[in-house]
Formats: sequence, C-alpha cells, structure tokens
Amino acid sequence: MHYREYAKILLEGSTLEDKLIPLKNIDYVECLEIFELPDNPGRTNHLKFNNEQVKFPRNTSFHLEDKKALALHFFANHELLAIEMMAAALLIYPDTNKEMLSFKKGLIKTIQDEQKHLKLYLGRMKDFGLELGDFPLNDFFWRSMNKLKTPSHFYSTMAMTFESANLDFAQFYEKSFLAVEDFETAKIMKIVYEDEISHVALGAHWLNQWRVDKDLWSYYSSHLPGVMTPARAKGIHFDRSCRERAGLDSVFLDHLENFRDDFKVTNRKSW
Repeated sequence: MHYREYAKILLEGSTLEDKLIPLKNIDYVECLEIFELPDNPGRTNHLKFNNEQVKFPRNTSFHLEDKKALALHFFANHELLAIEMMAAALLIYPDTNKEMLSFKKGLIKTIQDEQKHLKLYLGRMKDFGLELGDFPLNDFFWRSMNKLKTPSHFYSTMAMTFESANLDFAQFYEKSFLAVEDFETAKIMKIVYEDEISHVALGAHWLNQWRVDKDLWSYYSSHLPGVMTPARAKGIHFDRSCRERAGLDSVFLDHLENFRDDFKVTNRKSW
C-alpha cells in the first residue's frame, strides 16, 4: 500500500477502525499529486465535531469515575485529531525531494504512537462505561490545519506547540491519577509523556533542518498560524527537563519559559 492510500484511510475513513488501521507494507514512492484538504475529516455521526461547551473536570474530582472518564474522553479526542492531522500532512505536502519522504516516514512513525495512545484511552474509558462520542468532540486542533501551509508550519504547531504542551499536561495528570490511586490510568499518562518527548524531538530536528539563517525560537514562533502564540506550547506547570531530553537548547527554552501573554492556562495563580 502506498503511504498516501494509508493516509487517505486515516483521514477520510469514518470509523475508529479506519483511524486505527495497522501499518503494513507501506510503500514510499515519491508522489506529486495535489490533495485538497477537506473541511472535516471523515467521521461517523457519533464521532462528528460538536463544539457544544463541555467543561474539563478538575483533577480534584478524579476520585469519581465519571470525571476520570470525561477527562480521558478529552484526551482521546486529541489523539484522534492528531492522527487525522498527521494523515492530512502526509497528503497536502508534495514529495518535492527525498527529504520530504524522510519527513513523512517520521510522521507515520508518530501516527503509530498516536494510535497506541488512542487505543489505551479507549480501553480505559470502556472500563468506566464510556465510549468516544458520548460527549461532544471539539474541532479546535483541526481548525488550525488549513493554515499550516508548509511542513514548517505543521511541526511548529503540532510538535512544538500542541505536543510540547502535552509534556506538561501528561505529567500533571499522571500525578493527579496517582493521587487517587488510579495506577492504571497514571501508567497510560506516563506512556504518553515518554512518547511526546520523542515527538517534540522530531519536530525540533526538522525545524533545525529548515531554519537556515534564523535561530530556532525565531523560526518556530514565526511559523505559528493565525493568533496562536508560544503560550500554547506550555501546560499548567512548565517542565524544562523533559524539553531538554527532547534536545531543545537553553536559548530556546529560556524564551519559551519566559514567554507570557493572556492565555489563561499559563496564567494561573500557581505560576
């Protein structure tokens, strides 16, 4: 199967089985085919976007199974969106050279991790009697996709912002689940955390390849779409050490750690 066929199943397929299709015998022959990004990824009615506001539960309520299940529902939606956005990236950026094929091989490896995370979340949600789509599924991440005109835009947004923030969130919620002695869910968060380090490292690797005469911070921040700022690359508590493990240098991390705007998640009283 050509990698584009695989990507189309992930993006345009409507069921969770489509989104979780295993990787088998992928062919990486170059392709310059133009692909038009759809308004929305393919999804069954139960999984379609619904931006009705549902409040994320406080971690102080995680002694209640329904609150833990709701938190996992949010996390699972993020993983599904990541799979779909990475599949879209495989399709919208043409194979102009061998470097682009290498970029796409890295994306497919990351997709396998996202599929693993999604399956872990779905399995744990099932333990609590919840299925994906039982609550509204927002499209916040997907709305960024049509602004990501180049691979640099994509990795600045996906790896260096969304996945970077998840380094903080995964660690925070691992501790939150441990606090209520939910060791099984905490273990899932630890797996996600470790994988996200490698995903951020991959994004940083490619931005460093492409930045030429700009420092990494300037290149990264100039490739964020719309009104998005580096504040979204941080979670509730900023963890510098995991980003050092991802290979980010001290200059970049100083900029990121000190960056402030009015994004409420990074302006909590605990900061």
